[in-house]
Amino acid sequence: MTDRNLTRHLGTVSADDRARVLGHRAACLWFTGLSGSGKSTLARAVEARLVERGVAAYVLDGDNVRLGLNRDLGFAPEDRAENIRRIGEVANLFVDAGMLVLTAFISPYRADRVQARAAVGGAFVEVHVAASLEVCEARDPKGLYRRARAGEIPQFTGISAPYEAPEDPEIRVDTGAMSLDEAVDVVVAALEAREIL
Repeated sequence: MTDRNLTRHLGTVSADDRARVLGHRAACLWFTGLSGSGKSTLARAVEARLVERGVAAYVLDGDNVRLGLNRDLGFAPEDRAENIRRIGEVANLFVDAGMLVLTAFISPYRADRVQARAAVGGAFVEVHVAASLEVCEARDPKGLYRRARAGEIPQFTGISAPYEAPEDPEIRVDTGAMSLDEAVDVVVAALEAREIL
């Protein structure tokens, strides 16, 4: 939607002002990976570690957002794209507020992640939760792969719909090969290296 009567309003509080108050820079950690890869688990564990350190952090979880803000969307490619577009805009608002926002969405299409990166800008950090399809299917915490293989779930990412893995993410974590604590350490160390913390 384009409306010539709308104007983006910028506040008078800068990102540096918010960083001084909060003690850290704002960022969006965009966790992407197959269902069952551990995106939500890892994002929640990173959130807990950050909050322990006094960081204003919050997880936007895929299921939670679809149950509320995006409950009008299905799983067709155009709905998936709109889901990610909306989340990119919400994540940008969190970043503007000085938060460290962690998103946990399959976000299967590169083009949609590029659009989310554009919405958030330089504070976007892509985290590929790179567990293999075999690992994810063996975990299958919600029984979704089993149902998808039985034809009960159409357009299921990794089975009947594509997943376009990130080619050059800022952070890559193989949750099939490391413990949760090790994965959290990798993410936090990357935030420190980028001087976000």
